[in-house]
Amino acid sequence: MKRTLEDEKRPSIAAPDLKKPVFVTKAEREKAALQRREEEVKRRALELQQQQEEEDKTKDKTLDHESRHRSSRDRERERDRERDRDRDRDRDRDRDRDRDHRDRDHRSGPRGEEDPRLPRDREHDRERDRDRGRLEKQVEREREKELEAIKEQYLGTKKPKKRVIKPSEKFRFSFDWENTEDTSRDMNVLYQSPHEARLLFGRGFRAGMDRREQKKLAARNERETREEMRRKDGGPLEERPEEAAARRQREEAADLYDTFDMRVDRHWSDKPLEEMTERDWRIFREDFNISYKGSRLPRPMRNWSESRLPPELLKAVEKVGYKKPSPIQMAAIPLGMQQRDVIGIAETGSGKTAAFVLPMLTYITRLPPMSEDNDAEGPYAVVMAPTRELAQQIEDETVKFAHYLGIKVVSIVGGQSIEEQGFHLRQGCEVVIATPGRLLDCLERRYAVLNQCNYVVLDEADRMIDMGFEPQVVGVLDAMPSSNLKPENEDEELDEKRIYRTTYMFSATMPTAVERLARKYLRNPVVVTIGTAGKTTDLITQHVIMLKESEKMSRLQKMLDDIGEDKTAIVFVNTKRTADNVAKALDKSGYRVTTLHGGKTQEQREISLEGFRSKRFTVLVATDVAGRGIDIPDVAHVINHDMPGNIEMYTHRIGRTGRAGKTGVATTFLTLHDTEVFYDLKQMLIQSNSPVPPELARHEASKFKPGSIPDRPPRRNDTVFAH
Repeated sequence: MKRTLEDEKRPSIAAPDLKKPVFVTKAEREKAALQRREEEVKRRALELQQQQEEEDKTKDKTLDHESRHRSSRDRERERDRERDRDRDRDRDRDRDRDRDHRDRDHRSGPRGEEDPRLPRDREHDRERDRDRGRLEKQVEREREKELEAIKEQYLGTKKPKKRVIKPSEKFRFSFDWENTEDTSRDMNVLYQSPHEARLLFGRGFRAGMDRREQKKLAARNERETREEMRRKDGGPLEERPEEAAARRQREEAADLYDTFDMRVDRHWSDKPLEEMTERDWRIFREDFNISYKGSRLPRPMRNWSESRLPPELLKAVEKVGYKKPSPIQMAAIPLGMQQRDVIGIAETGSGKTAAFVLPMLTYITRLPPMSEDNDAEGPYAVVMAPTRELAQQIEDETVKFAHYLGIKVVSIVGGQSIEEQGFHLRQGCEVVIATPGRLLDCLERRYAVLNQCNYVVLDEADRMIDMGFEPQVVGVLDAMPSSNLKPENEDEELDEKRIYRTTYMFSATMPTAVERLARKYLRNPVVVTIGTAGKTTDLITQHVIMLKESEKMSRLQKMLDDIGEDKTAIVFVNTKRTADNVAKALDKSGYRVTTLHGGKTQEQREISLEGFRSKRFTVLVATDVAGRGIDIPDVAHVINHDMPGNIEMYTHRIGRTGRAGKTGVATTFLTLHDTEVFYDLKQMLIQSNSPVPPELARHEASKFKPGSIPDRPPRRNDTVFAH
């Protein structure tokens, strides 16, 4: 239907009533802004009030918690302080009110005039202000003390450490008086006639005096005492029969008492094992200079019958000719029988090889014999030595005992075919004796494995470290199984039925590098020291001769002539070239001489050693290759043609003589080029009671350890070079 013009002019009922925009004045806008600001302030104040209430609740909870933990004495003290403060506050308020009344009365006189006592009241007001200030400071101090007490209660206090007074500071004796100043005998008559104890009836003997003489003196004293008693009684001087019988009975009892004492005081060598006391064991260790460092130590063995070795090994020991064990064997073999880890420090030539070979063979006898089922898993035990000669020497010593037990021993050293050695390993063996480098090569080439090796010996461990074999030694030790290491707890008992890894370390010295290796691979080791670490045996007579380099050869030939043709001597030098030159000069002079150094092949070295042992050669010129562990019997003289660079090597060199209980002589040629070892050499000569040359004793380098010489100003004749 079409809408008309009038319909369009008529208003629509459904259409909304649109409002017109209203103009707001500036005053109205400011009023609206102020209203919004007041609402914001009220909202913010409400939020702050709520936040404050929450903080007050938290604080009340904290204070409530603190008050609950505070002791009753602290709460009582707090109440007393509050009560005092309230009392002081009331007193100050009353005093101020009274003073205000007085001030008003003073100011309003009878005629409204100012009171003449007003200055005095002003002074009183100032005094009141000062009192109020002092009171406020006192309250503040009390508050600080209270906070400090709370802090001390919850945090504690750090008490100052008490200073420990040294005994040297506590007791300072003065020995400035003389015996003539003692006036006790003059002042007191008791000191003028000291009492002498008279021994009666054979008892109460004095220590350090002959018992027979004391017994005679006691009998004489008894006889004189009885005669004096009869004389006083007026009876016969001769003793009655019953007195004689009683005296004889007492003498017999005294004889039995002496016999018992003599039985107890016997030497440990005359006692059976079950009668040994702690004192006897202490004397035994002192006699052989044995010292231990460790826990749960077994008793050392006194002879082979007390060693608990298998009968087959005891027969082998007897056939080899070992009559009496050496000190290191006495101490180390019982430890090895208990599967303990051992660090042995002993003099050169003291029998260390048998000390670890015999427990090792005993350990192998408890394992299943080698067969086709287990020979591919590797050997049962490994012995490592720094040089080929020492490894072969250990092999010879081990074979002496092993062949009685049917145990196979294989040696792996450099200078020989590694394929041939790998073939011997694959055939199966119980013991492998090797140098670290060659053994690690066999492991890397898969010629050998150590899957069932639980016994390892490091002979001359310090020498292996000095020669740079530490990585190879670590590689071999890491190739062994580690699941059967002993527990690190010393108090934990070892299971005798279980097989643990046993590690032996033997050496004449124990430097820091070897100690670090021992801490990593050994479990609660027992350190056995025979004598003093790094000290030579007392069976070696040491001589040191100061001379020039050009005088060495003539002095050497003179000494070799004095030794004789039937005795052998080892001449040590520092370099291979010097060894060849000295050997050539001696050979031209008619001496039967051979050389041993690292420049020769393994076959040549074996020929030289065999010829020297059989005395086909009487002089061996060698470098430090022969200075460690090599046992050549009956070496009469060791001559250091060149002084080594350190005192440890000197100790091992001269240890080639004086072995197995025999005496030996060591002579060292010393020049002014060897000043670095002057101090250590002088100290070693003094410790071994050997003569010190005057030139060495007077030299300045022998008075101070290298690196510790104090700085001194240049002398008049010294030349100072300016840089």
